Amino acid sequence: MIELLTTIDSIVWGPAMIALLLGTHIYLTFRTGFIQRKLPQAIRMSVKGGEGGKGDISSFGALATALAATIGTGSIVGVATAILAGGPGAVFWMWIAGIFGIATKYVETYAAVKYRVRDKSGQMLGGAMFVWKRAFAKRDGTVPWWATLGAVAFAAFAVVATVGTGSAVQAAAISGIVTSSIPAIPAWVVALVIVVAVAAVIFGGVRSIARVCEWLVPIMAGAYALGCIVIICLNGAVLGDTLGLIIECAFTPHAAFGGAVGSGLMMALQYGCARGLFSNESGLGTAPIVAAAAKTKNPAEQALVSMTGAFWSTVVICALTGIVLVSTMIVEPQIGADILANPSVYTGAALASAAFADIPYVGTPVLVLGMCSFAYSTILGWSYYGNRCVAYLFGPKGIKPYQVIYVAVAFFGAIGVGDVVWTISDIGNALMAIPNIIVVLLLSGMIAKETKHFVYDDHLDEVADEPVPVVKGPQF
Repeated sequence: MIELLTTIDSIVWGPAMIALLLGTHIYLTFRTGFIQRKLPQAIRMSVKGGEGGKGDISSFGALATALAATIGTGSIVGVATAILAGGPGAVFWMWIAGIFGIATKYVETYAAVKYRVRDKSGQMLGGAMFVWKRAFAKRDGTVPWWATLGAVAFAAFAVVATVGTGSAVQAAAISGIVTSSIPAIPAWVVALVIVVAVAAVIFGGVRSIARVCEWLVPIMAGAYALGCIVIICLNGAVLGDTLGLIIECAFTPHAAFGGAVGSGLMMALQYGCARGLFSNESGLGTAPIVAAAAKTKNPAEQALVSMTGAFWSTVVICALTGIVLVSTMIVEPQIGADILANPSVYTGAALASAAFADIPYVGTPVLVLGMCSFAYSTILGWSYYGNRCVAYLFGPKGIKPYQVIYVAVAFFGAIGVGDVVWTISDIGNALMAIPNIIVVLLLSGMIAKETKHFVYDDHLDEVADEPVPVVKGPQF
């Protein structure tokens, strides 16, 4: 079973998926008139709070929740793994994937906000499932079978992915970090703490999750970024060599770190793009689910705010991590040789730990606390994604059972989960991206036209007079 699932996983996350995502990023970049040039304006807008708009939470709250789900352990361990597998050049391609992914994040968020709905309690619902349902509905209200299929496929695969990637995997990461650092603490104790900490927040709904993420995300990301900057300063003498090696290895075969790590163009491109695509989640359709709950005057306003998430997660956090790891391995090439001599699932974590250990006294604690807070915030953010998809599939009555299962899976993940759950959730991640990418490509012409009106013709303060319908029960 594990071998079969692993084979499926390698296929769905193979070159075809990477080409589909990266190709979509590049196409939408040109389709939107290179919306990335509006990034400075978008960053300023992200802290204004969405005054005067309709929604449940502030624009920053929606962004913080999405970032909480995006900036996970993959921003540390995943980058290290990409470097060890694809060489230093992987950092460059990761950065490129992040730059182009900003456009996809904008388009998918625009669609989610434009076609969002309210449930009978008044809370906003949005995401690719509602985009499929509303964008292609006929005049008499009926929805074509293929649109219904796209909506159900996205929601179903998203629920599978959230339980595994968002709950089990992240809880296992927290447990592994804590028990390895403090062996006296048993895994079941860590599991109980995770259950209590998660349940206390997610049962309060999106407002509760957003409140926690609004203060947790800036603190955890800021502390981690500061730690990275300190290490870069400590390795300042080789900073030029580090950047040169990253660029050189991105385009030419090169042996790095005393020959411990080799790289070629295709390996660097494959692993760098794969990690960059996964780290910012552009194209997966996850962040738009929470963006649909934001207070915003029009879809373009929140889409601009949301697209900054791809910038912070990949262009900043992952890039800082990459520079730290490459510079550390230049200064201490034996680190790479020692780690690769004993490869395991913890290889990436070992490289990150070795780099942060260079900061006297506080380096290792900063990394441990950073990885724990990243994983915890990811659990919170992904719980909301699953919550909204369950509401689409089964109606409000399905939310509480889902939350109970989500918390229970976190407990079992923390005390040791099998590879099956990890692999199934990874497959779910890839499969939910497909209907999301299809629908944003189908609507890209309309979104490009409206973007010209709202963004390039300077009408961002205009209130979109579009009704938000109220729905009841399952939506398929």
